[in-house]
Amino acid sequence: MNKKIILFIAGFILVGVLSFIFGVGIFKNINNNQNGNSSTVQVATSFYPLYFFTQQIGGDKANVINITPAGAEPHDYEPTPKDIAQIETSKMLVLNGGGLEAWGSDIQQNLNGKNTVVITAGEGLTNQKVEEDGQAIVDPHIWQSPPLAKEMVDKITDGFIQIDPNNKDYYLQNAEALKAKLDDLDKQYKDGLASCQEKNIITSHAAFGYLATAYGLNQVPISGLSPDAEPSPQQLADVVKFAKANNVKYIFFESLVSPKLSDTIASEVGAKTLILNPIEGLTDQEISQGKNYFTEMQSNLNNLQIALQCKK
Repeated sequence: MNKKIILFIAGFILVGVLSFIFGVGIFKNINNNQNGNSSTVQVATSFYPLYFFTQQIGGDKANVINITPAGAEPHDYEPTPKDIAQIETSKMLVLNGGGLEAWGSDIQQNLNGKNTVVITAGEGLTNQKVEEDGQAIVDPHIWQSPPLAKEMVDKITDGFIQIDPNNKDYYLQNAEALKAKLDDLDKQYKDGLASCQEKNIITSHAAFGYLATAYGLNQVPISGLSPDAEPSPQQLADVVKFAKANNVKYIFFESLVSPKLSDTIASEVGAKTLILNPIEGLTDQEISQGKNYFTEMQSNLNNLQIALQCKK
């Protein structure tokens, strides 16, 4: 009987000790997560190019969330309550700026006093304007220029170092690798567009101003900065007149926007159509096929070379 009592007491003590150890372990894990000491930091980005750049820099030390869904237009998208909750629980929010995110100013006000660092990757870079409805509007499409994309990468990297200084070297190393790829892309564009017979590109909307400036092209947009903007009959007539006068052989359209206007102008002037992707968003199917910022920039270069009759 005494043996049974002793064994019972010993077993009870053992269970208690194990429960204490297990409980302390859980408490430490919870406490670590609350204090941001987990193995990854959560970062929210406003749309695809920033999502891609941030993923490349953050690597396996970041959980990156893309607020604008795949296939949606960032110009028009409004964050859902779920999106806002994810932003508020993130260590960093990366915006483009330049008016791209209609919700950008409001969310920054909401984040005042919270622990989310806001990085505007396009700050100081959006220096071009487009005439729309009689007003000069800032063009936010800076990611189309690889040299400007490198500067965006630097700003995002600074944000990572601010929220996670212990992994500074890791982020810097990833950023340098990404910038090397952007340097190579820049060289491909310079070489690939150096000997073209034509310089005019008629685009479905004004998304390629920075790319045109970087490589000596002349962008003639059918509509304004927003893909959904409806051009006036006079604007359409002017584009048709320009295309005929300059013997434009290709009209560009976008994968996320209806090609109706581009098709109409192409039919009117006897031209063909090609895709020029502003890379504002990729569909789930495109991502599953291995497409990304670099593959789409390469496809754009190939189509530009066809349209502008460039020597390869």
